[in-house]
Amino acid sequence: MAHHRKSSRKTTAAGAVVVREGENGPEVLLVHRLAPDGWVLPHGALDPDEYPAGCAVRRTLEQTAVGIRVQAPLGQVSHTVAHRVEQVAYWRAVAVSAGRHHPTGGADKIAWLPAGEAAQLVTAEERGLIEQAVELPDSVPVLIVRHGKAMLRADWSGRDQARPLTSRGRRQSQRLVALLEAFGVGTLASSTSNRCMKTLQPFAKANRLEVVGWTTLSEEQAEQNLKAVERLTRRLAKDAVESGTPLAICGHRPVLPTMLATFGIPNRALRPGATVIAHLSTLGETLAVEYHEPRA
Repeated sequence: MAHHRKSSRKTTAAGAVVVREGENGPEVLLVHRLAPDGWVLPHGALDPDEYPAGCAVRRTLEQTAVGIRVQAPLGQVSHTVAHRVEQVAYWRAVAVSAGRHHPTGGADKIAWLPAGEAAQLVTAEERGLIEQAVELPDSVPVLIVRHGKAMLRADWSGRDQARPLTSRGRRQSQRLVALLEAFGVGTLASSTSNRCMKTLQPFAKANRLEVVGWTTLSEEQAEQNLKAVERLTRRLAKDAVESGTPLAICGHRPVLPTMLATFGIPNRALRPGATVIAHLSTLGETLAVEYHEPRA
């Protein structure tokens, strides 16, 4: 099992190795840039408060007119841009839509090329990313989300299950939409507690999905029966793999260690609004793990 952790170097840009199966094997999407002249993987700078994975999706669409869903992380490489070094995080990705490419001053053409040919046209660093992406199988991500920042228990006089998100928590849940969209999440599960359900609600509304609440995952019930949490998490993940539909599950701090352990992920402290992603093979094995700090 490969664990791809967030680099200590600051990510300033993001991109994707978009892979598809061609007539003679895997093909990779490249962009031709005029300055400096050459072929590169689609990538570009992050906007403020943008998730790198969301940036990879946005920049690929802007530069190629190809809509993508990112899969397993490939790590970071350095690019020199205008005498400064930027750290670019890359993901393996698959195409989900394609529009008509319009040449721009930065990217005049695009091409789907056999992986071996594409690898010969790019830098040594990008060549390694292409080789890595082609070797990786398709995978299904399961996103484990800690609910956004909620009102403190001491400041709330109602039932704990009804405790709401703060304004910061609501901003975190809004920003989370781009991350879940980047990974193509199509199924939503949550603790029945208000703060968990509301964390996924903006994404659900934007994508016309339902957040399915599970009392098994609520803080009150889960602490009495952690085995049930493990069984439910495993069943939801199995359904995701069998259907090929990426899944997001929102839960509480006391319940998260059990949820993470289901995928062989060691426990770690997660800030409100943080996300851990397990990339699962068709056999349900954890191929890679990544962590995303909350935005806002």
